[in-house]
Amino acid sequence: MISREIIPFTRRWVVKIGSALLTRDGEGLERNMLAPWVEQMATRRLAGNEVVLVSSGAVAEGMARMGWRLRPKALHALQAAAAIGQMGLVRAYEDCFRTRGLHTAQILLTRDDLADRARYLNARSTLRTLLRLGVVPVVNENDTVATDELRFGDNDTLAALVANLIEADLLILLTDQDGLFDRDPRRHVDARLITETRVDDSLLDRVAGGSANGLGTGGMVTKVRAARLAARSGTPTVIAPGRGEQILNRIARGEAVGTLLTPFQGPQAARKQWLAGHLQVRGRLTLDQGAVSAIREKGTSLLAVGVKEVLGAFNRGEVVACVDEAGCEVARGLVNYDVQEVARIKGQPSSRFESILGYLDEEELIHRDNLVLL
Repeated sequence: MISREIIPFTRRWVVKIGSALLTRDGEGLERNMLAPWVEQMATRRLAGNEVVLVSSGAVAEGMARMGWRLRPKALHALQAAAAIGQMGLVRAYEDCFRTRGLHTAQILLTRDDLADRARYLNARSTLRTLLRLGVVPVVNENDTVATDELRFGDNDTLAALVANLIEADLLILLTDQDGLFDRDPRRHVDARLITETRVDDSLLDRVAGGSANGLGTGGMVTKVRAARLAARSGTPTVIAPGRGEQILNRIARGEAVGTLLTPFQGPQAARKQWLAGHLQVRGRLTLDQGAVSAIREKGTSLLAVGVKEVLGAFNRGEVVACVDEAGCEVARGLVNYDVQEVARIKGQPSSRFESILGYLDEEELIHRDNLVLL
């Protein structure tokens, strides 16, 4: 069970900031409101945290630039406002982070990017590379090509999916409320803040289910859904008051701020269960005894040098079964190369991949984080 005591030891964060925290009454970005957030994220970077930022505010900024006082209802007008506002949003963050010696990178995603396995892996590789370089990715939905209507709370879902994508240690959803309450605090003076509970707690369905006496109209329903999405990869979620003083640094110290929603299983258990039970096997790799011993006894990644035979029709990122020379399945996992590439590099050390394939994508055929023993 994850608790606040381990939060100071978490490394990879996804932080989502809502538009209410960045704008005044929805009338464009307030640059001076960005500075405290950037200062805290820069502090977290210096402390060793990797930070991915999911920020709202593009539509509000686009409306302000165009002089629109009412939020448009037509999808294309919303998409146009988002496209216009993205320019100001990203530039504002880049200017703030640069004064603290950090670079930013804009990442625009759609649901299709995360549904298609090859694009999913490409996005993950790009984000991980940016984090290794010390860059702060600023993620948003690619609204100009999205087919679904822009809805309040979409960035909560996006932040959770990004947490899944990069296997984040913590998802932080910053809001204009103090956290999640057992009753609507706007109507009940005795409402109690839920400081910590599991994402599968039935209480959450009652207080954030969109009912007349719940908090659904305040956006908490999307945050609970996001927390449950993040929990699929074992990531805990903190719903925190964005206007609190030094809130990110207080979370980093393990202080009891906001609401902590914990997954019902750890990161590795969640991911392994997903691999073992929810994906169709597309191919089979026959391993030599050395490779079988290495992944079984030492918990290593699978290297191509230990593969003797390749069967099936699989693409990069799909699930393959790993069998021993007697044909018994010993593991399965997400493969980093397609079947034609594996056929060319099987039995070879990773140092030869570039000369054989013309490039080196990953040194491992299947990384140990994406490999489950059976």
